[in-house]
Amino acid sequence: MNAKKTNAMRLLDNAKIPYRLFEYPVDDGLIDALSIARKIGQNAEQVFKTLVTQSPSQEHFVFVVPAGTELDLKKAAKVSGQKSIEMLPSRQLLPLTGYVHGGCSPVGMKKPFRTFIDETAVLYDYICVSGGKIGTNLAVNPETLAAFLPAEFADLTKE
Repeated sequence: MNAKKTNAMRLLDNAKIPYRLFEYPVDDGLIDALSIARKIGQNAEQVFKTLVTQSPSQEHFVFVVPAGTELDLKKAAKVSGQKSIEMLPSRQLLPLTGYVHGGCSPVGMKKPFRTFIDETAVLYDYICVSGGKIGTNLAVNPETLAAFLPAEFADLTKE
């Protein structure tokens, strides 16, 4: 496989942020974060999925959490200063972010959204996030990624 540069890759390149590209096969239809971790040979704790949410007032937030975890919507609402938060319906993902389900990167969305990365990311030299299309993943330093987005680290997952 030879990936064409995605918008996420171009933005990181332009900012001179180093990353490692992982490409993986998608013909088996397994594009969930745990399957991706296995395919790219990385620990599930270091492979993060990007989740887009909305508040009752239609304000949108992005949460980046480890593959094997579930976003705690109460914690998400609290850190974002909302009374409640819910997952964005899949059909709204592409028009809102420019990304499809399974290829949603925290880097390079159509417009910036307030972003939070699970605090466990700082335990690692790098975390893997979507490269902006299904079949690509990027390993990047979490602090560098947070500074670039910008994003805040927070406790986001269910116990």
